[in-house]
Amino acid sequence: MRRRSFLQHSLAAAATFTAGQAFGALAADNRYRNNIGIQLYTLRKAIAKDAKATLQAVADAGYKQVELYGFPNAVPMMAAAKDAGLAIHSAHFEWDCVVNPKDAALSDFSRVLEKAKEAGLKHLVIPYLMPGNRKTLYDYEKVAAHANVAAAKAKEAGIQLAYHNHNFEFAPLEGGRSGFDVFVEEFSADMKFELDVFWVVAGGLDPVVLLEKLKGRVTQLHLKDLKAGFKTPSYDSNVAEDTFQELGDGVIAMEPIIAAAEKAGVEHCHVEQDQSPDPLASIRQSMEYLKKM
Repeated sequence: MRRRSFLQHSLAAAATFTAGQAFGALAADNRYRNNIGIQLYTLRKAIAKDAKATLQAVADAGYKQVELYGFPNAVPMMAAAKDAGLAIHSAHFEWDCVVNPKDAALSDFSRVLEKAKEAGLKHLVIPYLMPGNRKTLYDYEKVAAHANVAAAKAKEAGIQLAYHNHNFEFAPLEGGRSGFDVFVEEFSADMKFELDVFWVVAGGLDPVVLLEKLKGRVTQLHLKDLKAGFKTPSYDSNVAEDTFQELGDGVIAMEPIIAAAEKAGVEHCHVEQDQSPDPLASIRQSMEYLKKM
């Protein structure tokens, strides 16, 4: 889908941005709420100090699974998660081995895949693009081409590769097209998305509409809330720390997003809060919100 029609449809459903939107309550056996994950980047400082105690606190808060960051350099984190009885399905990994590969064979990514298989991972996620990899549409096209090669390799290994968005991918570039448009149009059938609903809303789109448009192409979601009063669209990912809010404290209605996720075939939902003065308290609050939905 070309960008103009894509955005027009997306922006037409802005009601999703209102936290007070009426919606039927989630079923008690909702597959996501009862198997909710946490992207451990939220707790990076606490993990650096005491991984074992932090991951036990995650389990005690009611989370069932975790998504790693910095893979394959995540051994203490993985061990602590397993000790706490937390499942590990997915990891954000050191993305340069795909985005800026040293060779056409993506040999560095092949080594990451080997370690991912050993760890029992089913998902690997490209978590970010540095500014030098997203200045032009051609930059995004190069990323898509490399990602498609990597996704085919990952598929052979029984692992799904995906791309995690921020808001900068939605910025209009040459001819009004965005980097996200490039990914939608040029990602192969093997290459999927991990949608971050905070950054989707920050970029001026509706996550529900986007999930509908990308049905079958989104494998995981990041759930995080956006502070009221934040002006959208914004394409700068350097936002004030308090822009990130606990679930239910911001302007994003989570219930319709989770319902849309099920229809779109999303496998896992992970809570994430990039910044918080008390991350453990934040993830507990977000879990309480999910339990009451």
